[in-house]
Amino acid sequence: MRIQYVFLGAFLAIAQTAYAEVAPPPVLAPLKQQAQAAELSAQFLSRFGYKPVPLDDAMSARIMDRFIKSLDPDHVLFLQVDIDKFMSDRNKIDDAVERRDLKIPYAIFNVYEQRVVDRMSYARKLLKEDFDFSTQETYSERRDQEPWPQSEAESNELWRKRVKADWLRLKLGGKSDTAIRETLDKRYANAVGTAYKYKTDDVFQSFMDAYTTSIDPHTDYFGAAASAEFNISMNLSLFGIGAVLQERDDYATIRELVAGGPAQASGKLTVGDRIAGVGQGKDGPMKEVVGTRLDEVVQMIRGKKGSIVRLEILPADAGADAPHRIISLVRDKVSLEKQAAKKNVLSVKVGEATRKIGVITLPAFYEDFGARRKGDKEYRSASRDVARLLGELKDEKVDGVLIDVRNNGGGSLDEAVDVTGLFIGKGPVVQQRGSDGRVDVRRSDFRAPVWSGPMGVLINRGSASASEIFAAAIQDYGRGVIIGEQSFGKGTVQTVVDLDQMVRNSRPEYGELKVTVAQFFRVNGGTTQLRGVTPDISLPGYSDPTTFGETSYDNALPWAEIKPAKYSSDDALGKLLPTLKDRHDVRVKSDQDFQHLSEDIADLKAQRERGVISLNEAERRKDASARDSRLKSRALAGDEDVSGGDEDLAADERSLSDDIALENARKKAKDVLLSEAAAILADQADLQKAR
Repeated sequence: MRIQYVFLGAFLAIAQTAYAEVAPPPVLAPLKQQAQAAELSAQFLSRFGYKPVPLDDAMSARIMDRFIKSLDPDHVLFLQVDIDKFMSDRNKIDDAVERRDLKIPYAIFNVYEQRVVDRMSYARKLLKEDFDFSTQETYSERRDQEPWPQSEAESNELWRKRVKADWLRLKLGGKSDTAIRETLDKRYANAVGTAYKYKTDDVFQSFMDAYTTSIDPHTDYFGAAASAEFNISMNLSLFGIGAVLQERDDYATIRELVAGGPAQASGKLTVGDRIAGVGQGKDGPMKEVVGTRLDEVVQMIRGKKGSIVRLEILPADAGADAPHRIISLVRDKVSLEKQAAKKNVLSVKVGEATRKIGVITLPAFYEDFGARRKGDKEYRSASRDVARLLGELKDEKVDGVLIDVRNNGGGSLDEAVDVTGLFIGKGPVVQQRGSDGRVDVRRSDFRAPVWSGPMGVLINRGSASASEIFAAAIQDYGRGVIIGEQSFGKGTVQTVVDLDQMVRNSRPEYGELKVTVAQFFRVNGGTTQLRGVTPDISLPGYSDPTTFGETSYDNALPWAEIKPAKYSSDDALGKLLPTLKDRHDVRVKSDQDFQHLSEDIADLKAQRERGVISLNEAERRKDASARDSRLKSRALAGDEDVSGGDEDLAADERSLSDDIALENARKKAKDVLLSEAAAILADQADLQKAR
């Protein structure tokens, strides 16, 4: 049987193989408003922004390459014949967008869906066979630079090795053959199921992502759903029932109840309960949601404050045929406290003395823009929360304050400036150069710092944008010691443009653009762009700079420099840094936890550089035995090894209780880098008191 897809007037014939024993996935087509949104975006992006880029043949080629890469980054789904046919239209996207014609990306995506179904069906077929793990074979885990399979036979051989690698990984984890077959069959079947759940919005979002990121890495397009999630992350609140959901066996399952939320307060829901249906209001029809995409279930449950949502619940421990129960909940404002700033105090020995170090963890530079615009004096923001926590730490008489912005991807520029002001008082924080070349200086207007004692900032590769502005300013002023990895290197400014407002459209149809409009510069004149913030004292990290960080993008803006702003730097900390580094070096040499972490990171980097894994069981067991021996030899008091075979399972392949237990064990594991950063800050406090 042959299935045909319309491809700009031509037919792209994709033959189903004998392995695709299920019905073909739905053929998706673009909507009128999506084509209009693409054209509007092209008009704006071609004329405005920090680096306007015309939508021409060259941009078309870049968009095509990125779109295909986003679908098949490891070159394991498409065949070379697919790619060859796609490339015949590589330079036509610009003309198609101008004509409001999106058949090209949709045709590619339809082929992608078919390839997913085909390859997963073949993988499931392979599970009926036995693998020989005594042969000398390898599988490449990094195939992004490898050619696409030239034929179906070559693709089959690639997937034979891939499935064999999945099987061996679970076998080394102690799973029986029966359990492995069940686990992998479910895994591949879930991937097939996902292909049937794709909607036209998913294709359009992927295509627009390919377009916008071809301009620069941080220009984005937000459809309605993506825009709503962005606003929620910034506001730290939403209206709903206060439950974290996870998809498990086609059910939206309660993963966690948010403290103080309607779900927890009602006492009607428990972790593990499964949602079979959702109804609106007191008597609205109940819509079955078994097998429905999780994001769609979430949207159905969210709603206006004070409104009623009814849930049809299959209890956590009940069988599939057990009776369901209906509960009613009143939606209310839910605060996402996990993403808010929080504090704790660590006691650190320095010689005979004990220093108290206050740690403030700041996951994002958030601000409730809507509440602020409405004049709400109690609106939520990062700077307000950090100021409150600093006051509490002062009352606890801490000797120093460490701000942990690891994996803080940024947020509000105003909040980055204000949080910096809590430590420097009044003065310039960051310089901003627009596309016209004009430089504006953003200043903190605090009369005096809220915290003037010893402080430090803990960063890693995931610290980006606003986090880098904050860390760079603290470093330039000599205000605190910067500890950790080289940061991400994002030194650009984005603003959000509402496409509907741009054309005075009364209905939200076209989405939003997040457009790069300026570049950040430090007060010392340099930029965090590309190079990031270099720590004063470096700590090891797991990140791979070739795949994560600004340097991993092929179209990132270059590093640049402008005139310094007028500011005063304190060189007192600079004089202490050599001593702090010496103490750090001496301490970590005798710190077993730190040395073990360094060993693990070195092993991961070596494996990453190899890029291939052996499919020979004896060799893999030898490697695993060496690892187990190393872990056993550590024999750390009170230290639990949370690794094991279950870590090779996806979250929904473990039981919910096991998944939660594993997550809790990770949370309880010692944070070696945080402990060392606190020790460095304790040394700083000790030296400053001595002076």
